[in-house]
Amino acid sequence: MLFCFGLSCKRKTAAIGGKKYSIYILGKDGREYLVETNTLDSGKILPERQGILLDPAETDRDIIVKDGCYYHLNRKTKSFAKYSLQENQIKETASVPLKDFAIENYYWIGQDSLLLVGLDTENFSQVRSVLIQSDKMTLIKAADLDIPRPSGVFNSTFVGFVERKEKELFIGYTYHQRLSPSNYTTSDTMYVAVLKYPELTLLKIDKDMRSTYPGGTNLIQSYSFEDEQRNFYFMTCPGIALGNRPDLPTAIFRIKAADDTLDKNYFLDISGSVIGNHAYGIWYLGGQKAIIRSERKDLFKGLSDHYSTAHFEFYLLDLASKRVIRKLDLPLDKGTRRECVIVKNGVAYIAVNSTKEGNFIWLYDLATGTLKKGLELAGDTDFIMRIDQLNL
Repeated sequence: MLFCFGLSCKRKTAAIGGKKYSIYILGKDGREYLVETNTLDSGKILPERQGILLDPAETDRDIIVKDGCYYHLNRKTKSFAKYSLQENQIKETASVPLKDFAIENYYWIGQDSLLLVGLDTENFSQVRSVLIQSDKMTLIKAADLDIPRPSGVFNSTFVGFVERKEKELFIGYTYHQRLSPSNYTTSDTMYVAVLKYPELTLLKIDKDMRSTYPGGTNLIQSYSFEDEQRNFYFMTCPGIALGNRPDLPTAIFRIKAADDTLDKNYFLDISGSVIGNHAYGIWYLGGQKAIIRSERKDLFKGLSDHYSTAHFEFYLLDLASKRVIRKLDLPLDKGTRRECVIVKNGVAYIAVNSTKEGNFIWLYDLATGTLKKGLELAGDTDFIMRIDQLNL
């Protein structure tokens, strides 16, 4: 079946294949493009000339990129599909039926074992998991997880991260309360369920009220990582754009490598004492350093202009000392949720959508702390939505 998604896997054509990076672009008037390139360090790309025009009725930025392949939940066909380029046409090469399933998070259990965790699409209250053999695109296991459904004033569940440690699976979640057809808020409590793996039986549930909305949909943006010692860190996002509990602080939590509970002694308060604003997205640099993307609440009026107004700043954090090292000298960025940082060979590549300076990939040298402009996305580019490595 021909699927106008514009995505490729192990491409052979010279024009758009065999590249190292992919860039998902939202163009002017809602046009969307996928561009592949061998370098982010320099040059200029016009997506209308060098990219693939995507069908916005079929496509979205919530994709999984691995080993030159792209994976996406096709909501129209209710299947999870893998895509490739064959004879200069974009085709769905294989798919797995996934009815009544909305992906919230994914986790690579192994080289070709992809775990999807999400919710039912009827009430968005039952947490479900699907394990897929990605090389053959076959279903290994699907299960409803024994995580409590919402109750009382809460209408739906939110799953914000998934992490496996040996024979245990950690799932961070909270609950939503619907305020109107277009507005919701979040419980003041976050939960971390610990399940036995691979049986997926519930062992216990940890909870914390210091912040809420743990993580986020990681198909769209990164909110968690493991350090070199296998300690697991995640960000909570209670700001108006995600949890909509701005009375609680954005914070970073930790689960130590040998533990199965939250580290009650670790709490990096971003929007309280550290920066004074809420943040969305965190990317690990190595050596206990990380980059976060923080909003400027003095520069936007509300959700109506949160995405279109350039008001985001990037900060360098020291996780060990729980402090901000400095604000990176980058232009104000726009776009609420974006996968916009790649770390490779001692450089952090940071995609910035600047109203004044244009759309560039900036290079942050981790050793010297210097910044310089790299690849420019020009022409029809309005937003750089995500940047990915095609092959890790």
